[in-house]
Amino acid sequence: MSDATGLTIMAEGLRFPEGPIALPDGSVILVEIAAGKLTKVAPDGSKTTVATPGGGPNGIAMGPGGQIYCCNNGGFVWHEGPEGLRPHGVPADYKGGRIEVIDPASGSVKVLYDRCGENTLKGPNDIVFAHKGSPGEGGFWFSDLGKVRARDRDHGGVYWAASDGSKIVEAAFPIFGGANGIALSPDGRTLYAAETETGRLWAWDVEGPGVVRKDPWPSSNGGRVICQFPGYRRLDSIAATAAGNICVATLVSGEITTVAPGGEILGVVKMPERMPTNICFGGPGMRTAYVTLSLTGKLAAMPWGEAGLELPFG
Repeated sequence: MSDATGLTIMAEGLRFPEGPIALPDGSVILVEIAAGKLTKVAPDGSKTTVATPGGGPNGIAMGPGGQIYCCNNGGFVWHEGPEGLRPHGVPADYKGGRIEVIDPASGSVKVLYDRCGENTLKGPNDIVFAHKGSPGEGGFWFSDLGKVRARDRDHGGVYWAASDGSKIVEAAFPIFGGANGIALSPDGRTLYAAETETGRLWAWDVEGPGVVRKDPWPSSNGGRVICQFPGYRRLDSIAATAAGNICVATLVSGEITTVAPGGEILGVVKMPERMPTNICFGGPGMRTAYVTLSLTGKLAAMPWGEAGLELPFG
């Protein structure tokens, strides 16, 4: 059954789902962070395990050769209560974050990157491949949220990495409130990242692989804030539309917020829970939105008012 927005629940019983990838056959591959695995959800809601990398598989993207590239945040401690399941702290077995390459046919997992120069990755979160012919061609951009401890936290950052494992570049640092969702404009020349704790949506002009144009001080990371979300709203993952708008999974308020490239909030769609963590597009004309409702462990599908952007290798 669907609600007034046309939203239907496609699957339930997921352990903090994130990172959906819509497939041509109507199924969706996503991560279950708390279960340490990737799961394929069929159109009828049935679930099969694709791979079990452990740690905390977070954002994923289809890459060259049909391989899945995974941001693994290294894992969380989990709190489960009446409101649902949510991450809380760093587990005792945490050994750092990494970028993994997963073969969906065999389930094999290979670590591609676990550091950038002398700095280890802390909590890789979201990933987007550069478009063919764009300045970042040949690799992918990813965010690192960092890790939050009882009395301190890591700074977040944005990185570019070659898809063959040969090069990784720190493109923008620090993003104090944690770099979460990441997306590119349709021409691949503007990079967007959501800063979770501050409710800020950042943008940079892309000049080359791992190179973005930097605004001078007082910008903390060379980016420009295109939208400061009102009230207490924390930002999670993002997805671009074919028209170049940015759809932001908005925590606490429980919304999907559409922001124009110039920063204007164009629309807000209320979700049935407070923690919609990610959105992707698929279906005929790329007009179906798939949303992970992580607190309650659900995958939702709904018609969307504009076409989503077709992603490389999608």
